[in-house]
This record gives sequence, structure tokens and C-alpha cells, in this order.
Amino acid sequence: MRKLWLVFAQSATVCVAVLFVVSTLRPDLLTWRARSSVVTVRAQTAELDPKKPSSFSDAARKAMPTVVNVYTTKDVKVPRHPLMDDPVFRFFFGDQGDAPMRRSTNLGSGVIVNDRGYILTNSHVVEQADEIEVALSDKRRAKAKIVGTDPETDLALVKIDLPSLPAITFARADQLQVGDIVLAIGNPFGVGQTVTLGIVSALGRNQLGINTFENFIQTDAAINPGNSGGALVDISGNLIGINTAIYSRTPGGASLGIGFAIPVSTAKHVLEQIVKYGAVTRGWIGVGAQDTSKEFTGPFKLSDAGGALISEVMRDGPAHKAGVKAGDILIAVNKQPVADSAGMLDLIAALPPGQRATLRLVRNRRQTDLAVTVGRRPQPPRR
Repeated sequence: MRKLWLVFAQSATVCVAVLFVVSTLRPDLLTWRARSSVVTVRAQTAELDPKKPSSFSDAARKAMPTVVNVYTTKDVKVPRHPLMDDPVFRFFFGDQGDAPMRRSTNLGSGVIVNDRGYILTNSHVVEQADEIEVALSDKRRAKAKIVGTDPETDLALVKIDLPSLPAITFARADQLQVGDIVLAIGNPFGVGQTVTLGIVSALGRNQLGINTFENFIQTDAAINPGNSGGALVDISGNLIGINTAIYSRTPGGASLGIGFAIPVSTAKHVLEQIVKYGAVTRGWIGVGAQDTSKEFTGPFKLSDAGGALISEVMRDGPAHKAGVKAGDILIAVNKQPVADSAGMLDLIAALPPGQRATLRLVRNRRQTDLAVTVGRRPQPPRR
């Protein structure tokens, strides 16, 4: 009996040892051992919100064919060396003649707004250009001619003659809100058509010193040199603005996330005016103005800080003939309140030339109404 017990104990010990070695070195040989081969992940249970698309390819595909590259060339004089104008130098070496000319090139972008070939771009892209060439996304190229320009909003309209042109859809300007997602499409640095993504950072930016009439959309979508005149579109691919300027501290003008676009409402107004009249017609009364403040308006007993201080009245202009004087505060035009000098400029510019308008002024702490015959705003001098 003792011998059997020893044999059993030794056999059990050997089996336990073998099992230990196998489970340590080759656990896969033990078929009864549970395997952990399934990785648990958190699965999405809710459906995607159709109002928040994960891709903007449809918007880009819709808008990109309507955005073109604009190439311009012009002859410019090479600056003369100061010695060329020195009398002593000219005495010994004679007159060297006029300064030589060289070809200067510029690039920008534009947006096809009509299948008849009308293209909106920036005025500074095409100003004083001798030749304008437009390149479409389908590789077609065509010479363009200027239909009209409006330097005071930095917009221009050019035209090409090509068949089967795509045209962009204009969005409703009143639906745009801060925080809306937007795409900027253009030709930055000449690398080719590019789409960048951002949001509407602010609306109604003005008094930036960029244009005379300012009502910019601010966006953080990357806008760089070459994007000027390109499209700012919503997530449906509809035009909401024309890219026109950036804020930059670098000489090359690299984007810092602050770009400005002319709203589609302004672009549409300029487009219609140029097509109809060849230029933009605006009202004018011949005054200079500056903003007021609460400190300034306090002595005049105004209900709140508003209005525009008339700082200058042009002699024999419409305002001068109506009796407006420097120092008056303009608070309303045709009963529409004037918020500041920029608002005054917009209200008067919207008046048709030849129309009678009523100006409400504060003079000597009293309100007075004056009737003025609106004139036509003079065209700004070419830069």
C-alpha cells in the first residue's frame, strides 16, 4: 500500500509540474482556457445630424467651378537713378531719355456671377491693367475686358466670352450669423485653386481704412495674396462675400486668421449698378464728418451718443446751399437715425442724386430740419 501511495504522489507531482510548464510557455495548447480576443469599443448610437455635415465636399464641388484665376499685366516705368536728374551728370553724359518700361504681373481671383460671362473681382486686382486673362477650373482660358470698377468698395466687374459658363448662387445676406461655417476659395500665392475652412468671426466691420464704404464680413478662413476677388461661400456652396483683404504683420501678407470679405448684398448692388449704368451712382451732399462720443454729446443734451459731427462743409455744395454749417451734428437723414460718420456716409450714398432729402441737425442745443437737394458723388481719382 505504501508503494502505491508513493507512485501516485510522484505521478501527481509530475503532472502538476508539466501542467505548470505548459500553462506558462504554451497556454494556447490548453483548449479549455478562455481566450480574450474581442476588443470592446464605444459604438455610436445616435444618427448623424444632417444639419452638421462631416464633409463640405458638396459645397466645394458646387462653388469651385465658378471661381476663376485672374492674371493681369501692365507696363510700369522703372525708377530712374537720382543721378539721372542731376544737372552735373546730365552736362557730362547728356540726357538719358525717359525711364525704361517693364512688364508687371499680378494675380488674383474672381467669381462668375452670370452665365453671360460676368465676373466679380476686386478693383485692386485689375486696376490699370493692360491685359487681363481669366483661367477657369476646367482649364479654359480667355481674355477679359473691364465692364466697370468701383474703387470705393474695391469691386470690379469684368467679362469674358465663353460658352457654357457655370454661375454661382447668391446667398441671402440677412441669414448670415456669427459662428456660421464658411469656405474661402481662391488662388493663394498662385499655387492653384484652393479651399480653406473657417467661421464668420464678426459682421459689419467698418472704419478699418481699407475702403471708403466698409461693411466687412470678418472670417478666420485662411485668406492670402491671390485670394483677392475669390469667393466666400456657406456650407451649401452659395456666395456670401468677395474676399478682399487680410490683417497681417508680415511683408508677404501671410494670413493671421483675420480676413475680410465684402458682403454679397454690397456686391449685388455694385454689380447691378455697373451693368445698368457702367459705374456706381451714389448720393452726395459735400460735407466732412467725424464720430461723436458721450463726452462730446453731453453738452448738447442728446439722448445718447450718436450722430455725426459736421467738421467741414464744401463751398457751393448741396449742404452749403441748404444752410448746413460746420459744428452741426447730423442725427437723422429722412428720419433714419445716424449712428456715426460711417452710417451717415451709407445713408447719404443710398439717396438718388437729384432727390430732396431732409437732414435733422442739432445746432446750438436745438434740433432743426433742413431740406437738401442730393448731388452725385464724384468719382474718386485713379490711384
